[in-house]
Formats: sequence, C-alpha cells, structure tokens
Amino acid sequence: MAVTSELVKQLRDKTGAGMMDCKKALDESNGNIEMAIEILRKKGAATAAKRADKAANEGIIVAKVSTDAQRGIMVEINCETDFVARGEDFVGFAQSVADIVFAQSPVDVNALLASINANGGFVESYTHMGSKIAVMVEIAAEFNPGNKALARDIAMQVTAMSPIVVSRDKVSKELIDKELEIYRQQAKNEGKPEHIAEKIANGRLEKYYQEVVLLEQSFIKDAGKMIKDILPANISVKQFKRFQLGESLN
Repeated sequence: MAVTSELVKQLRDKTGAGMMDCKKALDESNGNIEMAIEILRKKGAATAAKRADKAANEGIIVAKVSTDAQRGIMVEINCETDFVARGEDFVGFAQSVADIVFAQSPVDVNALLASINANGGFVESYTHMGSKIAVMVEIAAEFNPGNKALARDIAMQVTAMSPIVVSRDKVSKELIDKELEIYRQQAKNEGKPEHIAEKIANGRLEKYYQEVVLLEQSFIKDAGKMIKDILPANISVKQFKRFQLGESLN
C-alpha cells in the first residue's frame, strides 16, 4: 500500500510521533496504521494510541433515564456544522428521536441504542461539553440520593478519564499480551537484559491498568484515592457506556 502524506498525518494525529518516524513506521508496515502504531510504541516513539478516531462530525447526544432509574438510553444525532447542532429544530429533533427510542426500543437500531436495563441496581447518566460527551453507568446498589450522587461521580470519572473496562479481569488476554510485548521491546531498546526487561514490562503493565481500568484510576475529585477506594463494600459498578460525538462505533 502506498504511504501517502494523509496516512502520515493520520498516524501523527494518533500517536504524536514525529513525521519521519511515522513515515518509516508506515513504510515498514506497508501502510497498515495499527501495525505502524505498534512499531512506533516498541521504539518508544509514541505513547498508547488514542482509543478512537475523533472525526470532525457535529451534532448532539441525548441521554434519558427512567424515573425509577431502572433503564436508560443514549442517542447520538450527527450533522455537518456546529451551527446546525445548536439550532432549536435540530435539538428538538434529537430529543424526539431519543423519546421514541426510549419508549419503543426498536430492535433494528440496537447497535446505536446502547441501552442499559438495570437488574438489582440503577443507572445514572452524565452529559458534558454541550452534549458532546454522554456517559451512562449501572450501579449495583439501592437507589437513594447518596448512591445517586456516587453514581454521578462515577459517570463524571468515565467522562473525564475514558476507561475501557470496569475491572482488570475484563481486559482481554490478547490486549495484555500485546501491551507486554510492546513494553518488553521498549526495555530491550533501552539496553536492558532479558530478565530486567520482563520486570519492567510487568511494571509498565500495572501503570497501563491504572489508565484503562475504571476501578484502578485515580479519582478525579481526590487524586489520593482510586475509584475502588470510594465504593462502599456493598456497592459495585456493573458496567458503563461512553459516547463522544464523532467517535467511531465498534
């Protein structure tokens, strides 16, 4: 595959690496961006890739939670300009679509619905940046004002820190193996012997968990505590969904 200037730009946007490093990595990977990212990270020329491409889309996200806090949905409606997104007609249309999805849960848009039905708990939502980001979390706990406030803090955490899983046991073995291999190669490139490189890799994996695992992230309201530290013993986070306007949906 031909390595174009556009491919180089995409790789730079994803990794923050230098132009020549990006060009060499793309040449080595025959234009495969994901492979090029791994090459750059092994060389220490890039940090972890962004978890989603930020497209230049505009629009609005609407989140709705039922009055009994047992069910919630999020809907994203896109348009071409921010001017349209802020218009009364567009906002009203987005709200109408959310109302229909909330009331009928049509099965033909399940991939976009991202609905959560609480079982033995409740859901809470949080929107941010003028409805550009919306998060919904499911908490296993009694629904009361105190727990609702805690759930909102968790939703704000997900909004700000973009975790990918609730707990480390949810991180796939494939992803763990991939990260370890990258960290081993980084250490070897730094001149570390094999046994030291293995220790360094495992240490860096722990830091990775602190970045992507919700329960192990530093709490945004108190950096001295992890999220798991602020959860009472009888309360747990079951799942979360995070939408950011323009992100690719997988």
